[in-house]
Amino acid sequence: MEPDLTATGSAWPLDAPDVVVLPSGRRVRGRGVRTGAPPAGLEPTVSYQCTWVRPAPQPWPVRWVRWPDFGLPLVPVDARAALCEAWERAATERVEVSCGGGNGRTGTALAVMAVIDGVDPADAVAWVREHYRPTAVETLWQRRWVAGAQSTGARGTTSGVPVSGSGTTRQARP
Repeated sequence: MEPDLTATGSAWPLDAPDVVVLPSGRRVRGRGVRTGAPPAGLEPTVSYQCTWVRPAPQPWPVRWVRWPDFGLPLVPVDARAALCEAWERAATERVEVSCGGGNGRTGTALAVMAVIDGVDPADAVAWVREHYRPTAVETLWQRRWVAGAQSTGARGTTSGVPVSGSGTTRQARP
């Protein structure tokens, strides 16, 4: 059974901008870092920044996922581990996933998190476009990476995600 996040006050408010409610009830915010700092009172507990350059220091912890614009993560296995961690933390914390504009890399990360949460990989891009932004997941390579993602399963064990366009998989650690 999933925790009641509204009782703890740790979840994102449902009316907060760009908050995605995953099927399990976990809430994750997507954001473009070029839009500036989040409004006062809407700071994340932790941010997973999917960018090519190292993130600027923030008042909250930031985990950097090195990821070029319009591309795939530099180290896909590490990206998968970061997204599994983000999914786990979203059960009790305000988790943010971000990139430059908040569309391609952020949308791709949110789609993979939706797969981890149980959305069918074949439906995840459409799901994130419906629940986050219609422009989420911008490239063919990003769509293929999401399509190759697999859910964590009921007990949270992780399975492979493609490490290249070839469909090769490696085991990711939670």
